[in-house]
Amino acid sequence: MKISFVATVLNEEKTIDALLDSIFRQTKMPNEIIVVDAGSSDKTFSILSGFTSEESRSLPRHRPRWEGKKVKLKIFIKPNLTIAQGRNYGIKKATGDIIAMSDAGCTLHKDWLEKITEAFVKENADIVGGFYKMMGSTPLQRALSVFLGIPPQRFDQNKFLPSARSIAFKRTLWKKIGGFNEKLERAGEDTLFNYQAIKHGAKFVRVKDALVDWEVPNSLWEGLRKFYIYAKGDAQAGIWWHPTQRISTHNLKIFSVFVRYAVGIVLLILAFWYEIADYILVVSILAYLAWSIWKMRDVVTDSRTRIWLPIVQIASDIGVLLGATLGIFSKISRMV
Repeated sequence: MKISFVATVLNEEKTIDALLDSIFRQTKMPNEIIVVDAGSSDKTFSILSGFTSEESRSLPRHRPRWEGKKVKLKIFIKPNLTIAQGRNYGIKKATGDIIAMSDAGCTLHKDWLEKITEAFVKENADIVGGFYKMMGSTPLQRALSVFLGIPPQRFDQNKFLPSARSIAFKRTLWKKIGGFNEKLERAGEDTLFNYQAIKHGAKFVRVKDALVDWEVPNSLWEGLRKFYIYAKGDAQAGIWWHPTQRISTHNLKIFSVFVRYAVGIVLLILAFWYEIADYILVVSILAYLAWSIWKMRDVVTDSRTRIWLPIVQIASDIGVLLGATLGIFSKISRMV
């Protein structure tokens, strides 16, 4: 079983070193590592090159990564590729039967590749979903994490859908699906890939302890930007009913956010004529903010993080409303 590790990068000078370093420290090594750079303008390429040159291998800083590791690192510079295009390009250049993936911004636990690939042998899996540990030391980061990802307490062995930050699949499955959808701009390509894999009858295996560390944004603005990107990708993917997620399908959740704010706007308009609408609106807002804390009661237990939850809820809503709206418009424009 030949394994190719594939990653796409763009201006990741702060994170690519940690990702590659964690690859070279794996208990089980891939047969090759393929990195597709979409035209970085920072030091990403020079850092990548440092992992390939003979001179850098002799430096104390680089030596531990390379000792006893015989693996090819292939770097491809392909300016202006989207994430989906970059993933597909990297897989086309790969020679492995199994494609393992993660992203810059992640650090692989040393046994990640070993654990995420053993199901292909033991269980004849077609696609394996690893998990991720959301890293962040501040109350804001901890609050953002429960909105951006799946907390370990909410991991469902039968329903969890892998993210491209921790996934492996058979190359034959990728071919059968037709690759990652290249019509998507920034995000949602892994969600759509999973959806299509289910439609093709692929056998999913979830491995909770095949872990990568994923650094959560450390500012509210960066968190809002993530919400925007994810919602836009989901809207462009256009999945309204997922066979495993059902009422938790991303776009149904997005639709519920639109409904909430539509009701709020109606109450605000009615408040100009009916005093009771004023009270209902105020009570509804307070209840909504309290709900943002209540729904995370089993995940967030410290008071400093809980204070941030209503703020992050509103930031999430703003990002979702903007991202989904633009995602829907861009999807319609491509159809016209």
